[in-house]
Order: sequence, then C-alpha cells, then structure tokens
Amino acid sequence: MSLIIDAQELNEESLNHDQLSDWDTFKQAYQLSQIKTNHKNDISCMQYLPNLTLMPHQLDAVKKVLHQMHGRAILADEVGLGKTIEAGVILKELMVKNLVKKVLILVPSSLIRQWETELQQTFYIPARAKHRSYPWQAYDIVVSSIDLAKKEPHSSEILNEEYDMLIIDEAHRLKNPKTRNYQFVSQIKSTYCLLLTATPIQNKIDEIYYLMSIVRPGLLGDKTSFKKTVRQERQNSDSQAIQTLVKQSMIRNRRSETTSEWTGREIETIHVDFTEEEFEFYQELEAINTPHSFTTLTLQREICSSREACYQSIKQSKWNDEVKKEWMSKIERLPHHAKALKTVEFVKSLNEKCIIFTEYKSTQIYLQWLLHQNGIFSVTYNGDFRKSKKEWMVQLFKNKAQVLIATDAGGEGLNLQFCHHMIHYDLPWNPMKLEQRIGRIHRFGQEKDVNIYYTVLNNTIDQRILNLLYNKLDLFKDVIGELDQILSSLGIQSLENEIEEIMYESQSEKEVSIKVDHLLSVISDSHVERDIANESS
Repeated sequence: MSLIIDAQELNEESLNHDQLSDWDTFKQAYQLSQIKTNHKNDISCMQYLPNLTLMPHQLDAVKKVLHQMHGRAILADEVGLGKTIEAGVILKELMVKNLVKKVLILVPSSLIRQWETELQQTFYIPARAKHRSYPWQAYDIVVSSIDLAKKEPHSSEILNEEYDMLIIDEAHRLKNPKTRNYQFVSQIKSTYCLLLTATPIQNKIDEIYYLMSIVRPGLLGDKTSFKKTVRQERQNSDSQAIQTLVKQSMIRNRRSETTSEWTGREIETIHVDFTEEEFEFYQELEAINTPHSFTTLTLQREICSSREACYQSIKQSKWNDEVKKEWMSKIERLPHHAKALKTVEFVKSLNEKCIIFTEYKSTQIYLQWLLHQNGIFSVTYNGDFRKSKKEWMVQLFKNKAQVLIATDAGGEGLNLQFCHHMIHYDLPWNPMKLEQRIGRIHRFGQEKDVNIYYTVLNNTIDQRILNLLYNKLDLFKDVIGELDQILSSLGIQSLENEIEEIMYESQSEKEVSIKVDHLLSVISDSHVERDIANESS
C-alpha cells in the first residue's frame, strides 16, 4: 500500500509512545526520521544530535569542509561564532560515516577540559584527556596540550601513529615555522585536519602561508613564489590570486556578515579625572631625561593603569639607584588611583557579574585588593596560572565571585557567556585584542545584550588612545573585521608594532598624535576603497 505523509500531519508524540504494531506505522516513523534528517540539511550526524541546532553560517562551514575541502581546512571565524561547534559536527559526521576512528586533538592546556566536556556532552563523542599514566594508544580520541605532545617520549609516539583526524585549536600558535610547535605538528600524519583560529593573520601575511602548508601542502606554492605573488598583489589591487587559493581551504565568517540574530552590543565610556597629585606626577613623567620618549609614554600608560604598574616598571628599570628611589618614593605618596576607585564604584552599582581586562598583572592584583576592601568578591585569571587553577577560577567566578579580573594573555579560549558586562580598564594598542576580549562574552550561546565599558582618564594618553585609535577606526563597525586584510594590503606587519615604533621615535605627544592620526587615516581610506571595490564588483 502506498502511503504519502505530509510533515504537518505527523503526530510525533504518538509515534514516540505507541508500539510499532504494523507496517504503516513503521513507514510513518521512518518517513518522519527522514524528514528530520533532511531538515538538518543532509548532514547525517544531526539526527543523533537532537539538542544541537546549527546556525546558518555554521551549517555552511560544515558542508564546505566536508564536500568541497575534503575534510582539511582552517576554521577562522571571528571570536564567538562557534568554531568548536563546527569542528565537532565535522568530526561527528566523519565518524558516523565510518571514515574516522583515531583522532588527535591538540589545544592549549587551559582548554583541555573544555574540549573533552564539549565533545562528550554535546556530540556524544568519547574523547579523553591525555594523562601521563596511560599511553597515547589507550583511547581512540585523545585531547592533549601541544606543549605535552611535542616533548619526548610523547612526540615520537605520536609521529609513529597515523591518525584519521587531527584537530588543533588556537592554531595561530603555529605561525612561526622555526618553532618546535610548527615543526612537530607539520610532521603529524592524518587523513583529515582542522585548524581553528580567530586570527589567521596576527602580524604578517606569511603566517597564513605556514598554516595553509599544514592543511594543504603546496597549495600556495613554495615560499619564494608566494612572496612574489604577494608583492604583485600589493602593486595590483585588482588581483585576488592568493585570496582565491586561500578560500579553497579556509573559512572565515564575520559576525557582520552572518544572517543569524546576535544579541546587541552596547558601548559606554566612563570618563575619570586624575586627582591633582596624580596629574602632577603624570606631567612630571614627561620631563624624565631618557634617550627615547617611548620610555616616558610607557610609564604614562602604566600610571594611567595603577601606581603599582608604574612602580614595578621603575623598580625593574636600569636607572641608577638614587633616581629609582626618588621616583618610587613619589609614587608611594600618591593616593589610591582615581580610575581604580571609579571602577570599584561602578562595579558596585552594576551588582551583576562583570569581567575586567587589564594590561598589567600589578594592576590586576591591586584591583583585586581594592575590590576586597569594598566587600566585592573577585578572582584573577592570567597566563601564568596552571590549567587546574584556571578552571577553578572560572568555576569560582560562575558560582560565587562577582568579578573576574583577567589579562590578555590569560583570556585566550575563555567562554564566559553567563556574563554580559565587560570593563576595559586598560585599552590595548592593538584593536584586534579588544575584539578578542569582547568575544569571550559576545559569542555563540550568549542570551543577553552585552555591555562594554571603557574607563578613560581625561587629558592623558588613555584618552588619546581612545580618540586616535578606537574612534578613528570606528572599532565596532565592519573595519575591525577586515583589519587583518587591510594591514596586509598596506604592507603593515603589525598595527601594534607600528604604533610602538611611532611612540619610540617621536619627541612629543603632539608628534605621536599627528603620526598615529596619519597612519589611521591611511587605514580608513583603504577600508573605504575596499568597500567601493566590493560594491562595484
């Protein structure tokens, strides 16, 4: 008997609870399962992941990797767009099709537990974290830190294996071919390979060449021909030969280009005035007799963060002892930092969980002490912490503490969607760092609008960085997403290094302002030119 069933007429609940007593009922159940599978856009494994719904850009990425890139790709979505989910679905699909059994997953040590849990609970994949007590062959799917894997005797064991799949998170750590990380990973044998990074180009375009050489060796030619092509493309803006090749094995989704509805992002600047004593000290720093103004500007940045940051810098300097003592004594006489006090006051008024990012560990410790003095429970998080301590700090923040104080070095890989307030206590000179910070909370799974706050000291380098760098670049528009490509096209290896060089060579803050303003005008003009070219193509 022929039976046509409309999806709208199927009663899924009755199929789940009634016995399959006859052939017609069986056919209904089968057809329902097929409809469900088709609804998941022909990715077979999705029928085994009923609690997972892919966003459109994730589904597109999975399909491209599986059907066009043959399972070897760089997943380079912006921070927070769900690269781990994409990698998990790709792995699951290849396992369902019996194409993958033996898998090696290399991640920063602080992310091992996160990957193990995600694979087990979201994808029902029996991943196991590597422990020294058992050999690499003990489990089919092993999650380990690259720092452990590259050491002997582990590296020899791994290089003797033939893996079905290799996955590497935070793959920008492989950008330098001279490092042990790169040399080790490039020798691992695997049929399929995924590299995950939100910043495929951090400083120079060569980095994408080396990442591509792991995923698709030879695709970009040898190093000499690649550099020649890069030079030609800089001379001919219409040429897109490299971009075309890279797209064969790299997927980069930007938040502004996705069709998904993201929660909002509200920006607020909190202006603060130095006390009279602090501002007098700030101005005195300009008069320090050093060969380069970079030292002066560095100290001014530090005093804009905290007394402690500036104190430690002077204490560790190569100045003579008398000069050191004089300046350290001046710092000791300063009152509590105006920006720190304002931040504590603001955190109190929020009365919700909040992340504070600072550039300096000394400031991190000071802020924690000051928050404690005001009855606010906070935890710190930085790159020096061991994996277990990082996990503990995140759990304390999630369950008890109101505030997490992090440095950029410690913030890598943090997923903190349960928080929607972030204070940028210090502004980095590299806008990409700021976007990576925000991606810790404004990411896949965030259910609330996120609130981003700058704390800025008026009439200081703090305010100049805000005005020159962030307002000029209009950070929260599309330009930030294209910044890496724009810098590459201009031959600028690193915006941060470029600005540091300006600081180092300039004789005054006015000269710094003029030079930085010119640099950012060039970048902005290039962004406009790219927009015009895209619209006319």
